[in-house]
Amino acid sequence: MTAPARHVMNTLDQLESEAIYVIREVAAQFERPVMLFSGGKDSILMSYLAHKAFYPGKIPFPLMHIDTGHNFDETLEFRDWWLKEIGANLIVRTVQASIDAGRVKEEDGPNPSRNGLQTVSLLDALAEFKFNCAMGGARRDEEKARAKERFFSFRDRFGQWDPKNQRPELWNIFNGLHRPGEHLRAFPISNWTELDVWQYIEREDVPMPKLYYTHEREVVERDGVILAVGPYNQPLDGEPVKKVAVRFRTIGDMTCTGATVSGAHDISDIVNEVAATRVTERGGRADDKRSEAAMEDRKKQGYF
Repeated sequence: MTAPARHVMNTLDQLESEAIYVIREVAAQFERPVMLFSGGKDSILMSYLAHKAFYPGKIPFPLMHIDTGHNFDETLEFRDWWLKEIGANLIVRTVQASIDAGRVKEEDGPNPSRNGLQTVSLLDALAEFKFNCAMGGARRDEEKARAKERFFSFRDRFGQWDPKNQRPELWNIFNGLHRPGEHLRAFPISNWTELDVWQYIEREDVPMPKLYYTHEREVVERDGVILAVGPYNQPLDGEPVKKVAVRFRTIGDMTCTGATVSGAHDISDIVNEVAATRVTERGGRADDKRSEAAMEDRKKQGYF
């Protein structure tokens, strides 16, 4: 009698299982969790995993987008279509509302970004809905500050992150205890790499915004970053505008999200391109170049 074939888990299976376990732990431990959604590949992947984790039931928590007001049109169109497709409830809060309320001030200068202003809008939204855990799509391979994160990241009553005040995570046991006013962030895809993300997207045939694929777009090059010309990003005096075949490796605020020259027209091309590159995906983010510790400083203030 032949023994039944055993299913051998590959790396993507293991990462999927780990992420779904973390998502289910958040749903089990917290009364009011939320999943943050930006419209980028990592948040799309995370929402896909959440849909898979609770299928055929509905995702038992809302998704929330902190909209800078400077998003690509393609991102917002995809966001609305995708969340309807998976049957998720969406909450939108805007940086513009924070500006109008006097909570934050628009940056001055030739290359202002609203990415940093998202922190106040995010913390206000968490307080408004009394969310005690917010899941995000950060990965440890993205940036050195994110490499310090655990799956469950404790935040104090001011929403601030202290890398020295975090809890051990032995044997995948996560401690979500917190006092009133405190909350946690959770990062289900912490151990994924950019290549893992794209290989999984290819395997599962997860739809993606067309910004991730090569297309012709008017751009300017500023301080080594290729920026798309648009309503929130006009060329400065003397900057030549070129029409170039580019794609985006990350999708964020249009004023600081850099494009990359590419010939990747489908997922297979992207997988091959990412496997060969030596530049991190955030290497094209203008706001990360403002200082050596730009990301860590924002994280300590409450940003992801």
